[in-house]
Amino acid sequence: MPATLPHVVVIGAGPAGLMAAEAAADGGATVTVYDRMAAPGRKLLLAGRGGLNLTHSENIELLLARYGAAATRLRPAIESFPPEALRNWCESLGQTTFVGSSGRIFPTAFRASPLLRAWIARLKSKGVVFSLRHQWTGWDEAGLLRFVAPGGLVEVRAEATVLALGGASWPRFGSDASWAETMRRNVIEVSPLKPANCGFLVSWSDIFRTRFEGEPLKNIELSFDGRSARGEALVTRTGIEGGGVYALSAQMRDAIAASGEAIVEINLRPDLGLTTLEAEIALRPAKQSLATFLRKSIRLQPVAIGLLHESAGEGPERLSSMNASQLAKLIHAAPLRLIGVAPIERAISTAGGITFTEIDSRFMLVNRPGVFVAGEMIDWEAPTGGYLLQACFATGAAAGAGVVNWLFSSTRMGTPDPRSSQPSLPKSP
Repeated sequence: MPATLPHVVVIGAGPAGLMAAEAAADGGATVTVYDRMAAPGRKLLLAGRGGLNLTHSENIELLLARYGAAATRLRPAIESFPPEALRNWCESLGQTTFVGSSGRIFPTAFRASPLLRAWIARLKSKGVVFSLRHQWTGWDEAGLLRFVAPGGLVEVRAEATVLALGGASWPRFGSDASWAETMRRNVIEVSPLKPANCGFLVSWSDIFRTRFEGEPLKNIELSFDGRSARGEALVTRTGIEGGGVYALSAQMRDAIAASGEAIVEINLRPDLGLTTLEAEIALRPAKQSLATFLRKSIRLQPVAIGLLHESAGEGPERLSSMNASQLAKLIHAAPLRLIGVAPIERAISTAGGITFTEIDSRFMLVNRPGVFVAGEMIDWEAPTGGYLLQACFATGAAAGAGVVNWLFSSTRMGTPDPRSSQPSLPKSP
């Protein structure tokens, strides 16, 4: 062990960066965390507004499949820090967790703030130092890290660095993706950043927009390109968003990029079979208005009825002229034309980032020894449901363990160290 502990700099105080900081500190390094925001964990707190969906309880193989093409490269990190380990880690911070009816895992407190407070306190107890309001701008000619801080330019030397700067969504909470150009200037390949788990643009009629903006479509099923997802969708002024939409967003986003539009079908009564629905519609009393019948007998929300009118395309007369079979089919598969993707700033997460060809098995940049990356900076994406935070925590832990492995390896320090073969993971004091 060297007389002076190596100094590790972690840039980015989100879940991935904080997890890397804990792993590096546990592994014997002195750690400083830099972030451009005034407080750490801002996007974690944002995620906590919906209850903080930490991870998912499903089988590990099913969970890994959610990461698509990136599953193979993420597998070692997630298998080393799987959902069970994440739950145990939360428990070590005094935050119990529970599995919801959907299989998603949440802290019992259902908020991010108690977890974050306990985590920051533990990191500080391990000697981790926080330097906030420091925006990283790259390296100088000597390899020093450069930051713009309230007092001016700051240059920092580090034996190892972990970059965990996030994607490009919700930039006002810390991740503005300004790092992407820095990477490209240093000949590090970055796939274009794209919205993920995002909303879409729809050319609503003025009548529909005025009446239903902000209204949720509940208990629906969306289908696109052979895939289906149940959930809710929210009508916005410019289009549609929500959990059901996010589940299919990657495929719909790519279709729009290829052809300029995507047609998603919405089943407004997924629990009612088509034959049963048609039979009920055929029993509609002649004197009852269609809107009243759809609301009372078919149990459609007013916003769902409005969507049927939008999908029919020729106003209320067109909908009223449909026979039972036509109307049932429309209720089961109302087509909605998506004409664009909502801005990346409002997306839940982002796709794209540093390609895996630039990263070794320790999450170190191949052409920049001693610089590791974690979290949303890397080119992977996943649906909502706990998969996003799971991969951020796991890659952060893997990057931190990679730092320890690299710093204390026999080839660097001249003497063997057991940590070189047994990467450190975050643990309780």
